[in-house]
Amino acid sequence: MTSLGTIRLLALDVDGVLTDGGLYYGPDGVIQRFDSRDGAGIIELRRRDFPVALVSFRDFPATRRRAGDLDIQLLCLGCSEKASALRKLCELLSIDFSEVLFMGDGLLDLPAIRIAGIGACPADAHPSVKAECDIVTSNAGGEGAVREIIDMLLESLNNV
Repeated sequence: MTSLGTIRLLALDVDGVLTDGGLYYGPDGVIQRFDSRDGAGIIELRRRDFPVALVSFRDFPATRRRAGDLDIQLLCLGCSEKASALRKLCELLSIDFSEVLFMGDGLLDLPAIRIAGIGACPADAHPSVKAECDIVTSNAGGEGAVREIIDMLLESLNNV
């Protein structure tokens, strides 16, 4: 596993990582629930100019709004080829795959997890994903799992 201290991009799946994976359908479309602890962690990373990317199969207005609230500008939404999206992000930022921590929970995330320097997932991720990740959080997706990862990153940044 790559050292957390060498990570230069945090890339996150959305459904099941930043949310609990539930899709709540209302008269105006899909409503998503995001955890405020995850958001506070992302804000802290962004204050340090640490790049955060969202890489998701779906592209919902709620995701875009949350990204805007958290100053996340690197968006790969409506993306079924997550490894390809990660390649483009690395090219854009002039970094190597080894400098990426990718967090996902489902089978579509495996290609990106496999090429990232560190693969992470929430406690309730698919068993096949958990088997391939370097870090499995104790919290579930949408319930502070991202904050756990961010706290690890912040600690490594403080020790550099």
